[in-house]
Amino acid sequence: MALMITDECINCDVCEPECPNGAIYQGEEIYEIDPNKCTECVGHYDKPQCQIVCPIDCIPFNPNVVESKDQLMQKYYQLTSVK
Repeated sequence: MALMITDECINCDVCEPECPNGAIYQGEEIYEIDPNKCTECVGHYDKPQCQIVCPIDCIPFNPNVVESKDQLMQKYYQLTSVK
């Protein structure tokens, strides 16, 4: 499943540069995550980097975008052109 950023976001700017897929962007009010680009860092790291650096713990899993590790790995391959 992809990640999401909740309303508790304080726009501290630490999560955006940590995303290896460029899935995090500045929304109208807070940072947001594009679920089509989010792989939970599968293929890059063992744990989602945005969750690790977030100082207020406002990046949970998105219950509306449920994906298996295999699906996340396939998305990683598509985004990076790695086969």
